[in-house]
Amino acid sequence: MRAIDPATLPDYPFAPQRFEVRPGIAMSYLDEGPRDGEVVVMVHGNPSWSYYWRHLVLGLRDRYRCIVPDHVGMGLSDKPDDGGGVRPPRTPSAHARHYDYTLQSRVDDLTALLAHLGITGPVTLAVHDWGGMIGFGWALSHVPQVQRLVILNTAAFPLPAAKAMPWRLSLGRDSRVGAYLIRRFNLFARGAARFGTTRPLAREVRDAYASPYDGWDDAISTIRFMQDIPLAPGDRAWPLLERVRAGLPSFADRPAFLGWGLRDFVFDRHFLEGFRRALPQAQVQAFDDAGHYVLEDRHEVLVSAIRRFLDAHPLPQH
Repeated sequence: MRAIDPATLPDYPFAPQRFEVRPGIAMSYLDEGPRDGEVVVMVHGNPSWSYYWRHLVLGLRDRYRCIVPDHVGMGLSDKPDDGGGVRPPRTPSAHARHYDYTLQSRVDDLTALLAHLGITGPVTLAVHDWGGMIGFGWALSHVPQVQRLVILNTAAFPLPAAKAMPWRLSLGRDSRVGAYLIRRFNLFARGAARFGTTRPLAREVRDAYASPYDGWDDAISTIRFMQDIPLAPGDRAWPLLERVRAGLPSFADRPAFLGWGLRDFVFDRHFLEGFRRALPQAQVQAFDDAGHYVLEDRHEVLVSAIRRFLDAHPLPQH
């Protein structure tokens, strides 16, 4: 893994910590804010990392305790091999450790991290992209803890019938050639940083998103996430996806905030409407001029809106 100095990243004045989430495999995470503050757990997806949440952490950490993991293989966490998939042209990965890059592994890792930190009381769950499936996968067995929801361009149910599978995801999920090219040239992370917003990101911000995945070994998680997307009952993650879908309405009585970039080519209006049906009392703020990385396009509006939402719905005392 290429060394990245967090202090050199734009708008990321944090001190990441590390936790051995599995033997020989360390997870990087942020734990910012007062130890006795109300806890906000922020879960990213693919191909981002905790960097995506930086503006929200900066807007909350004076009062709220913000816990933001980098999934294994993502961001500043370790990037172990899994012993499978397309091989590079010359030498295999040098990583000796193996990891099963599945949705269930992500849920298990989040469970282990929060247990390690002693987070047993009420929390706000904030999710984006496949962080929705991971976060709600954890929430299924921690329903009483999840007292507020912040949901940004994500999913917690199967691909809606009216929504076609985007070809960019199919390229990585279903094509060996596509998977090789994405991993070899870091196409997914670089493409998301360039095309996931409606307003262009500064080059140093795009590089901050993509640099953790430069190189064959370091890009493994970006392609494994795509290959694990569940579309049918035969897929490994399908049973967990179905359990999350069935359990989502049980959170309808919790305060929820839906922030949406409507120009997202994946998690578009169809996904927003799915959440509105499942969580009919949710506060909704949607933007016609924002894309997938909605916190990049509209963080000036969203951070203050989320702060007002949290302040207006204090968590019960533990």
